[in-house]
Amino acid sequence: MLGVTDLPTYLAGLVLIVLLPGPNSLYVLSVAARRGVRSGYTAAAGVWCGDTVLMVLSAAGVASLLQANDLLFGIVKFVGAGYLTWLAIGMLRAAWSMWRARHERSADGPDDASAADPARGGERPFRRAFVISLLNPKAILFMIAFFVQFVDPAYAYPALSFAVLGGCLQVASMLYLSVLIFTGTHLAAAFRRRKRLSAGATSAAGALFLGFAVKLSLSSA
Repeated sequence: MLGVTDLPTYLAGLVLIVLLPGPNSLYVLSVAARRGVRSGYTAAAGVWCGDTVLMVLSAAGVASLLQANDLLFGIVKFVGAGYLTWLAIGMLRAAWSMWRARHERSADGPDDASAADPARGGERPFRRAFVISLLNPKAILFMIAFFVQFVDPAYAYPALSFAVLGGCLQVASMLYLSVLIFTGTHLAAAFRRRKRLSAGATSAAGALFLGFAVKLSLSSA
């Protein structure tokens, strides 16, 4: 089928891959919980665009270049780890502000929501999600290592095969992130009522992002 071999096996593996937690899905869930469905989908769009760029780069052979060049891989790796660390620090600072303000009450609902999310005004969900997706060389290497197993080398149009495989990945990602977004909106009401819960969740998200940064910095090509 359009140069794709063993499509059922690919789809089965794809489900497992999409369900694995990572910085992209965690960030989308965090945005949806703090800012609602619309902002959640804005962040998800950043993920989808970033993944599309990675798939194009993988099909173009950039993954092989990163794998062969230790210096280039190291630069991309540590830039990505540094960006995740910066995001984690921002989340932890926001959580600390929530803890300090947890006993304060506001009569105005919108002001209270703003206080619960100090970074809300300057946050750009699409841009952040897009950068998180791009600054992950392991994702590029994984895509090329996974996709190439299901592309028929004898097929005359391998780019079309990559497009089919990538389209399946994007559909699965859309469905999964949609579930996270609507789950996050249910959490949002609880977060707005309970600043301690909101601070704890933000702290946990910050800690997970630090873990992703450490994992990325220790990875190898």
